[in-house]
Amino acid sequence: MTASALPPRHRPGPPPETTPTLVSTMVVEIGAGLRAREAEISEGMTRRILHAIDYSRAEPQLSDLRTASIHANISTMVEILANDIPVAHLQPPLAAVESARRMAQREIPSNYLVRAYHMGQNTMMRICYDEVAQRNLPTALGLAVLQRLTENVYAYTDWIIEYVLETYETERMRWMNARGNVHSSTVHTLLSPRTGDPAGFEAETGYRLDQAHLAVILWSTGTDEVGTLALLDSGARTMAHILQADGPPLVTAIDPRTMWVWFPFGRRPAVDADALRADAGLTEGVRLAVGLPGRGLDGFRRSHQQAAAAYFVATLPGTPSSARPAIGFGDPGVAVVSLLAKDLDSTRQWVHEVLGALADDTEQAATLRDTLSTFYETGESHVHTAQRMTLHRNTVKYRITKAVDATRRTGAGQEKLDIALALRICRFLGPSVLRPPS
Repeated sequence: MTASALPPRHRPGPPPETTPTLVSTMVVEIGAGLRAREAEISEGMTRRILHAIDYSRAEPQLSDLRTASIHANISTMVEILANDIPVAHLQPPLAAVESARRMAQREIPSNYLVRAYHMGQNTMMRICYDEVAQRNLPTALGLAVLQRLTENVYAYTDWIIEYVLETYETERMRWMNARGNVHSSTVHTLLSPRTGDPAGFEAETGYRLDQAHLAVILWSTGTDEVGTLALLDSGARTMAHILQADGPPLVTAIDPRTMWVWFPFGRRPAVDADALRADAGLTEGVRLAVGLPGRGLDGFRRSHQQAAAAYFVATLPGTPSSARPAIGFGDPGVAVVSLLAKDLDSTRQWVHEVLGALADDTEQAATLRDTLSTFYETGESHVHTAQRMTLHRNTVKYRITKAVDATRRTGAGQEKLDIALALRICRFLGPSVLRPPS
């Protein structure tokens, strides 16, 4: 048979054209298939999300609402695909909105909400990939369909996250402000021994007084008040986690930049306030004053009084303490300085009488004050002072001699305890108690 007599070879035709209409048709078809499996998909996704992000197991009502939210979101997403509905035409599922509100009211971090939606998005895309793979579509068409599915699922997820986060933040601020207004008056009443009503306080706030407490004061040094209370509130929740408190802290806003906080610890031993100051995770511009742990109603009041005393020292204008991110009533010298600072004129005069020339606001006097203060803190050891200050021992001896001579020239014959206390006051209050340069 000649070559010309051979039957013509079969040549495949061009691949079907990947038109927007064809892509849309395939997406709608996949959406219809998902609608038939909606119950199965909802159950599987609910199990995965609730297992991975478990914050509602102890509250059946909240768990049921989360389940309803997941089912409603899946139903909405399936309808978007099955009916080619633009995101702009949607209304958010009521269960999703209410779930966000309940989370805000229970002070559950919003990042749990975002994680759940991203997990749902990831699960839905896996299901869509499987649907496309089962259809053995031409490569170009399959890629185009996957791209459209990805765009639709992402668009819905992005839209609903933005909506529920806005709902969450609005409710959190409303809830916090409503509670803050109530708690502010209630807390002030309780702090007064004459008008306190412990039973009424517990009924109104849900915060028990027959347990251990740690009081702190948080404040912002920034000038922008927008969102400051939310920032401080978030900081308080973080600290509760660091301290492993027995429940959510009691918070009350005192002004747009200041918040009082109490952490509950049930019957456990007193917490370590030093650990909190060392690892408070403070945001830039946020300051912290910490009381000592206390128990019962008296401990609730006393711990706050101590935090307020530390706060007073830290907020005196122009003092070195105002630059410290955290200060505790238990810090060496804070308790005494907080009392003496309330009569600043008398304290300043006493410091001048005790320290003499060491109370001058000069660089040389500051160097001598620092050296003598460290000398007392190390048990009057020249060696340890030199080690701590990275100085030669002879330099330390020279400075100590000059510093002591300066105090002796006052003619008052001051005790070492008085000198050490006056030095501590200078360290905390700085120029406000020093003698200005002439």
